[in-house]
Amino acid sequence: MHLALYLSESGVHAGGWRHPRSGMDTGANVELFRRLARTAEEACFDLAFLADKLAVDDVYGGTPDEVLRTRVNVHRDPVVLLTALAGATSRIGLAATASTTYSEPFHVARMFSTIDHVSGGRAAWNAVTSVSDGEARNFSRDAHLDHSTRYDRAAEFLDAVLALWDTWDDDAVVLDRAGATYVDPTRVRRADHSGDWFRVAGPLTLPRSPQGRPVIVQAGASGTFQEVAARTAEVVFAVAPTLERAQDFRAQFRAAVSAAGRDPDSAKVLPGIVPIVADTDAEAQAVERELRSLVHPVAGLTFMSASMNYDLAEHPVDGPVPDVRSELRGSKGRFEYVIGHAIERGITLGELAVEYAASLSFPMLVGSATTVADEMERWYSAGGADGFVIMPAFAPGSVDDFTRLVVPELQARGLFRREYTGRTLRDHLGLVRPSVAKL
Repeated sequence: MHLALYLSESGVHAGGWRHPRSGMDTGANVELFRRLARTAEEACFDLAFLADKLAVDDVYGGTPDEVLRTRVNVHRDPVVLLTALAGATSRIGLAATASTTYSEPFHVARMFSTIDHVSGGRAAWNAVTSVSDGEARNFSRDAHLDHSTRYDRAAEFLDAVLALWDTWDDDAVVLDRAGATYVDPTRVRRADHSGDWFRVAGPLTLPRSPQGRPVIVQAGASGTFQEVAARTAEVVFAVAPTLERAQDFRAQFRAAVSAAGRDPDSAKVLPGIVPIVADTDAEAQAVERELRSLVHPVAGLTFMSASMNYDLAEHPVDGPVPDVRSELRGSKGRFEYVIGHAIERGITLGELAVEYAASLSFPMLVGSATTVADEMERWYSAGGADGFVIMPAFAPGSVDDFTRLVVPELQARGLFRREYTGRTLRDHLGLVRPSVAKL
């Protein structure tokens, strides 16, 4: 199976930053990220992954006050941070997020091609569409694009980036000193992309990257997302609360990839999981209870509001979960399930907030190494996953626990590598180096 590490100084659990084994401080803490990436590399993870958000969440109550008070909402530029991690590691793949809604194709194509060169072929771009009005207001807009419009833009954005990555042939740089020829101009071409959203001439300003193209990662659950990802995604960061949903998503997505004319094995589906691991099941359960006690309900409400792009402050915390599925303007696929499932169970909005703040609706695997590995093997063997994105509850403690306890158990079962056999991220993932698509 493939393993990716979700890099976060606070962890994904809203109580994680308050845990005594958290590495939180008040500074940039770049060394913590280096340490996490090196720990994952020592455990032979395929890649490390940096998410991003382009605003301090301010949807809940219309201000960022409660967000700033109750949970960590710090987002550094992930591409800049990735360059620091490239110098601190030598084998693990490195993925960073860049928005197709608030970036330009040439900018993104050049950034990630540069990182692929700097890292020796280990770069991946997590292509997202962003989610909230708060992000829009940081880019001269009053509101975020609606769901279908931003995916239309994303589809064309990806086409333009791919075209730019293919503007140089692999052998374009001839370096003929005697003949005074550095680059053979017949092996470089313009992209000349012209569409509804973008006009990009090209060519890119640097040679083709070591992997041919950086690996494309996409995350989402909606049908609109799948239409775009089926054509382009090579790694999918999936949200699947149950094995059954994971199986359905992977089967449907692989069928969509095939229908798009691609080999289904060229797209790896990695559901996120939140493992809480200790030497025994009882110890892990005690850690989970401790973390839950550290969650402030408002932390969950602020996170949900920003991700949904809907203000939950309009509803009483001790009242029923409101059915606002038709009003979602942010992340749709995930929250249609989260809200529907909560309504079915009859829980309050505050109870849902604590649940969501703990796991972000990803499955939480709590137990010993054997217990956690058993569940991961069950999902993998049953066709629910090609591997997993490991989302630490807190860092660095959760990362240390998983790599110390679970990784050796997976290796002993023959489910995970003991050493790297290739140099590039495509090597780790078993992906073919793409040939140049002639424009």
